[in-house]
Amino acid sequence: MTPRHQRSHSRRRVLFALGGAAVAVPAAAALAPYALADPSTGPAPAAAGALPVTIVNSTGAYDNASVHVYIVGNVNGTQVRVTPDGTTAPVALADNGADGYTDYALSLAGSGETTLSLPYMSGRIYVSLGEKLKFKAVADGNGDAALQYPAGWVSSDPNYPVLHDCAEFTYNSSGMFCNTTMVDMFSVPMAVRLTGAADQTTGTLRAGGRSAAFAAVRAADGFGSLVVDDTRIVAPGHGLDAGLFASDYLAPYIDEVWSTYTGKDLTVTTNAGTFTGRVRAGQFTFAGPASVSFAKPSTRDVLFCDGALAAPNDGTTGPVAAVLGAGLNRSTLLSVPAQPATDAATFYTTALTNHYAKAMHAATQNGKAYGFAFDDVADFASYVQDTAPTGFRLTLTPFD
Repeated sequence: MTPRHQRSHSRRRVLFALGGAAVAVPAAAALAPYALADPSTGPAPAAAGALPVTIVNSTGAYDNASVHVYIVGNVNGTQVRVTPDGTTAPVALADNGADGYTDYALSLAGSGETTLSLPYMSGRIYVSLGEKLKFKAVADGNGDAALQYPAGWVSSDPNYPVLHDCAEFTYNSSGMFCNTTMVDMFSVPMAVRLTGAADQTTGTLRAGGRSAAFAAVRAADGFGSLVVDDTRIVAPGHGLDAGLFASDYLAPYIDEVWSTYTGKDLTVTTNAGTFTGRVRAGQFTFAGPASVSFAKPSTRDVLFCDGALAAPNDGTTGPVAAVLGAGLNRSTLLSVPAQPATDAATFYTTALTNHYAKAMHAATQNGKAYGFAFDDVADFASYVQDTAPTGFRLTLTPFD
């Protein structure tokens, strides 16, 4: 299977399509890079290619009446939400109620499993427990209606007090591409199961995984402020923006990488071929199938896999940037000079590392999680896909 960081989907295009400036700014980092590829189909009836979606409440802490589901996203650049009958409806400013917010919640069945229908679209399935989420329809820069998504890592966001989380997907004529995500935060344990040509499950936490993740992040030096009671753990990038995490946390490790590779080579292998790089005049410069170079990133650049590590969809700079971003988050660049590192035993072994992502992976049964944007490098993300899907199941797993 081709590693997803080497595929030709565009994360940046998807971010724009899902709301651009209308989405709460911090939410941009929420999208995993390749599960949300743009739908490749042209305009189609809302019910075209409907995929059965089953929601299973196995929290053990909330009954079905306390669980609210939202399916929101876009079709061909238009922001939409899924209605109870399984069709898409464009977001409209008139959808805001007297309180200033929409109510797009889909209710679960009185008991047992709930079956919904998913049309072709790209987006997220949000779940909230106990309270409904406050999505606000606003006008974007072009005057079109768009949604302000929940930003649970922003204390002033109206959804900050609400226990909620989401999974991500693209469903189109090419298949179903989906994942659980902790890129922005971790709150509600959930798993996805995708059936079709294969039967695949990912995201499932091990017994006690949620509690273990909270405890591990709380105990890691410099990370404790990211834990918000028993509600959520904020990803360190967002914590940095909120003043909860040191802006120079990874600087010593980044400096050591830059210093080390002034005197020896780092190789990065991608679908385009092998790139060989050294630091010259402060730039990590690679030769190979193309010449690419990177300025020394900041801690924020590493945590968001952006800035100096921005990954354009060009087949050369993008894949190398993704591998560097993964190596810096996993702290493998010094110990593994031939990247990408593929042995999970070599990940997160240094004192200065992304302890948040480390805790997310340790919490799952299969060791896969989306702890940062390019966690799909070497296939360590909680991502599955199927070109002939027959069903999708989202299970809210126990709060233990």
